[in-house]
Amino acid sequence: MTSSTNIIEVKNLTKNYERKIALSSLSFSIKKGELVAIIGPSGAGKTTLLNTFATIIKPDDGFLTIAGTPSEKLTNRKALAKKIGLIRQQFDLVGQLPVIHNVLAGRLADWGLFKSLLSLIFPQEKQAAQKALERVGLADKIKDQTAKLSGGEQQRVALARLLLQKPEIILADEPVASLDPARAEDILSMLTKLVKEENQTLITSLHSVDYARKYFTRIMAIKDGQIFFDLPVDEVSDELLSDLYLLKERSDNAES
Repeated sequence: MTSSTNIIEVKNLTKNYERKIALSSLSFSIKKGELVAIIGPSGAGKTTLLNTFATIIKPDDGFLTIAGTPSEKLTNRKALAKKIGLIRQQFDLVGQLPVIHNVLAGRLADWGLFKSLLSLIFPQEKQAAQKALERVGLADKIKDQTAKLSGGEQQRVALARLLLQKPEIILADEPVASLDPARAEDILSMLTKLVKEENQTLITSLHSVDYARKYFTRIMAIKDGQIFFDLPVDEVSDELLSDLYLLKERSDNAES
């Protein structure tokens, strides 16, 4: 459920790469509980923005506040893991390990070194891992080697890992880009359902406008590092979407 509290605040956020402007003085806020889809042409700045939220990329200028803390102060790994959880199209799993170990990686920020190492031999908090896997429909895969699962199943393991991590915000960078349409729908339906149940905030970059419209409450469109539009999903017209992508094609044609 969306609250009136801003969980992310951005003011004049700017990032440059040599001669290319990746993010151009962006200003906006995101409320706790919102489901935000970020769309736009390739190279528009979607991943750069998500990586800035994750503190992987440091902005050149501007201010970013995450769950009440300025981003530059989020240097403690354990504190950051409580605020931000990541899910990517590559899944970020260790394929050689059993499923249970990949799920329990969501608890590493809460464990000390000894418990983390011990868990590689004797998995700790097995009940919590089992419960998380039940919620994503993989209870029978807990001992399977992760690499032998399908792409959709591996993304479910990544979701179960997030259930144990329990971050306030989930950043999903093209989480279904490598999946076929049926599995993509399955993952997005499950991801948005879990986020609502856990009262988390979800910010996802997507290529598919259809998925953005179906599963999210707000669509932010980025083009050339700038916000092209930022609207509730039911206010996003076909004309706006056409302009967003056709303008890119026209500029490409002009250059060729």
